[in-house]
Amino acid sequence: MSHLTGDTPIRVLVLGAGFGGLELSTRVAEECGDRVEITLVDQSPGFVFGFSKLDVMFGKDSPEHVLHRYSDAVMPGVTFVNATVTSIDPVARTVETSEGTLEADILVVALGCGVDPAATPGLVEGGHEFYSNAGAFALRETLEAFPGGRVVVGVTSTPFKCPPAPSETVMLVHEMLTERGLREGSEIALVMPFSRPVPPSPEASATILGRLAELGIEWHPDHIVTGLDPERRMVLMSDGEEMPYDLFLGIPKHVAPEVVVESGMTQDGWIPVDPHTMATTYPNVYAVGDVTSAGTPKAGVFAEGQARVAADHIIAAVKGSTSDAQYDGAGICYLEFGDGTIAQVDIVFPPGQSPSGTLTGPDVALATDKTAFGADRVQRWFGRSWQPCEI
Repeated sequence: MSHLTGDTPIRVLVLGAGFGGLELSTRVAEECGDRVEITLVDQSPGFVFGFSKLDVMFGKDSPEHVLHRYSDAVMPGVTFVNATVTSIDPVARTVETSEGTLEADILVVALGCGVDPAATPGLVEGGHEFYSNAGAFALRETLEAFPGGRVVVGVTSTPFKCPPAPSETVMLVHEMLTERGLREGSEIALVMPFSRPVPPSPEASATILGRLAELGIEWHPDHIVTGLDPERRMVLMSDGEEMPYDLFLGIPKHVAPEVVVESGMTQDGWIPVDPHTMATTYPNVYAVGDVTSAGTPKAGVFAEGQARVAADHIIAAVKGSTSDAQYDGAGICYLEFGDGTIAQVDIVFPPGQSPSGTLTGPDVALATDKTAFGADRVQRWFGRSWQPCEI
């Protein structure tokens, strides 16, 4: 990091208030106090955990309850700006927003990634995506009205956020159809581009595949959904194979925000970073989370871990020292198996090495751990208590 001097507070500008932006802002504010002026920018009204999308989608929680409004955030020393980022100059560390120009001594890009359903022919017209908040929330009514039939959950592109989520979804679809007495007359299929559901963990993958077989859910590995034919109600796949469907739930193509691409920071679609420190090639500019090509899954817990390391380096620079903190690529994921049972997958993606993972559960008792995971972060970032699944 370039040397920072002067008696005035150092301006830390954080773009994006997801796992990465919230954790980094909180950590730097705690450690640096009035030595810094932290500005956190996001265009959304609030934060939603990834797992909460499925809770709303399957009628277990309400959209308002899972939305943690940024206006309620109580992080001392952090100014939140509800605005859309319209341009980023990583050299000058100047950012244009819908609320005006912001300048930084240290810039952190944590804008995540968006989804592009239109990139897959027929998906908008003949299917549904559930990876955006709006898409997942809208699916609640669709699922409630679904009379039964053939449900296909399919991945349209890689990389994509939370690789275990498609497996969770088919198991929750099974649970929903069973509860409504529709399972016997229905079929469920999972289409994924991998040879196993969770590639880094053979143990987790074997358990998931065993559960899918037990529930009578079809498993179609090593396939990418290339499009839908809404008129014929067919899923089109990369090898030319077709599959009928009555309801298609798709994982759409993931893309870096256009403003990030236009900034010139990306390479092959994502921001390259030092995988140990999250530093970019631009002085005093960091990037964390889904917007990067850090080599870890695009999931909030990995963004949070990267943010802690980047924060340590920022804290050291503010205090005039250096940090030897390095990102270890470790993260956990809670995986819904239906019927109240949850598994925990511990995965490590060491920079430059092969990933590995282990499985705990599935077990009803792990629901407590998952609840604590969300509650602890809401308390830390928003200063209030929270329990998921209010319905």
